Amino acid sequence: MTATETGSAAATGTFAPRPGAAPLPRMIRAQAALETRMLLRNGEQLLLTVVIPTLLLVLFSAVDIIAVPTDTAGGAGSSVDFLAPGILALAVMSTAFTGQAIATGFERRYGVLKRLAVSPLPRWGLMTAKTCAVLVTEVLQIALLTAVALALGWSPHGNPVAVVLLLLLGTAAFSGLGLLMAGTLKAEATLAAANLVFLLLLVGGGVIVPLTKFPEAAQSVLGLLPIAALSDGLRDVLQHGAGLPWQNLGILAVWAVLGLGAAARFFRWE
Repeated sequence: MTATETGSAAATGTFAPRPGAAPLPRMIRAQAALETRMLLRNGEQLLLTVVIPTLLLVLFSAVDIIAVPTDTAGGAGSSVDFLAPGILALAVMSTAFTGQAIATGFERRYGVLKRLAVSPLPRWGLMTAKTCAVLVTEVLQIALLTAVALALGWSPHGNPVAVVLLLLLGTAAFSGLGLLMAGTLKAEATLAAANLVFLLLLVGGGVIVPLTKFPEAAQSVLGLLPIAALSDGLRDVLQHGAGLPWQNLGILAVWAVLGLGAAARFFRWE
């Protein structure tokens, strides 16, 4: 091919493969797969999202440390029947809030988000990819915890649709709060604050310690927390066979709207 022919081919854009951005769905899938692999390769994140909830489920189900509330029939409730829904809620919080806040905070500190923001992938596409990675991780968490709980004698029942709605709204609520923290605080402050909030909500969110163990004045306040709404809602459905827990769904929806809205408004990419 002569120089003139080469120049003519270049002018008409006959490069193979043709340069340019990939289709948006393909970019989101690729980024989501990358985010998922990075999350699953992080040993500290796996400790927080998988190992700790599993150990808590096994320990508190096997050892009679905390008195379990009576069931709806007035009999003694099973430890694993009470604990399993709360541990599922804890798994959602550990991934969507604590893990995502810490990882995103350090990505922001090291300039990863700044560089991704100038790539062909739009910012909302990056957030979508991160959300997909969180959901994939949660599916793996829930599958593992459910298998462990069933082996310990858990007998769940209730409406699966209600469970899915609670988990999705809980993920949205905790994701918004995690992104808000990661986008407004320094990475070190995010690391400390996210772990502190995790511990406080583990104790005071109805996950392991029933809210009825707290003073009545505190119960009304703690019941408005997203972890309490999620754990109580899952417990109502999976332990007591209730229908859609509208109050808990409403609380989670409010937290989701406030958290995601505040994150979109105040998140700083640099």
